[in-house]
Amino acid sequence: MPIEIIRNDITKMKVDVIVNAANSGLQMGGGVCGAIFQAAGAKELQAACDKIGHCPVGGAVITDAYRLDARFIIHTVGPVWRGGSQNEEELLRACYGNSLRLALENGCDSIAFPLISSGIYGYPKEQALHVAISEISAFLMEHEILVYIVVFDQKAFGLSGKLFHSIHQYIDEHYVEEQNLKFSYGERRMAEMQAELMPQSQLEALEDRSLEDLLGQIEESFSERLFRFIDEKGMTDVSTYKKANIDRKLFHKIKNSSHYTPLKKTIVAFAIALELNLDETNELLNTAGYVLSNSNKFDVIITYFIERENYNIFEINEALFAFDQMLLGA
Repeated sequence: MPIEIIRNDITKMKVDVIVNAANSGLQMGGGVCGAIFQAAGAKELQAACDKIGHCPVGGAVITDAYRLDARFIIHTVGPVWRGGSQNEEELLRACYGNSLRLALENGCDSIAFPLISSGIYGYPKEQALHVAISEISAFLMEHEILVYIVVFDQKAFGLSGKLFHSIHQYIDEHYVEEQNLKFSYGERRMAEMQAELMPQSQLEALEDRSLEDLLGQIEESFSERLFRFIDEKGMTDVSTYKKANIDRKLFHKIKNSSHYTPLKKTIVAFAIALELNLDETNELLNTAGYVLSNSNKFDVIITYFIERENYNIFEINEALFAFDQMLLGA
């Protein structure tokens, strides 16, 4: 199952498990911890935590969720940032890994994390996010669980200034706003290219053909082209949907329904997982009636990463999130 980065109040998440950024004494604190205690019912939750008594840094323990719209709360203790030389990364990775394993041991299908240690514990937000995503994605290659990373807004983590500036500059140079245009730039250019390549005699003949004849000439479906790409790239079904950050059930729906057309972001996620170039990406999109366009910021950002052969879907999603665009997969 996929990872989703979302803006929300973690206490409002409807999941099996909400993760609390706890302290070792499992006492009600401030920030995320305080909010979770208040929403769950501070008296009941504190009593349950007192029975456990202690949790080491990097460890994880579980209690009922009480008044939260969840089954459980997993309490994990993140490291305090001391410059990176005190085993902070390994301890932070342990927070995510131990929490995920504990969730699966308790039969959970979904879990919501805050960005652990990135608040008063001082872990740099960009590094904290990379640790979270790399540890969670590695876990998901072997297990099935839906994971949310919940933040309040784009400022809750830091896309590197250099990358943000580079993408912003690329958008400025390539983004073409639609001003009452009937077609996007990409759609118009595709039509122009087809017209340039097709002789006038063929265009006239096309006009005379019946609808039945035209329908009979429909090329392979999205599903057929997707699985041909998977074979051509030497990928397996499982590795493809996991790299695409796609839910297994959705993947099976696509596989078993030859005429099902997924959302554009789902198709782009497959293109990234398969490491398709721009021509191949547009070929796959075209089978579902889509195209990458310079009049869509989402498309421009995707083009930026594909041109640079950067197929890290989670880094792409960080950039999409920073520019307030829909995320790939899920």
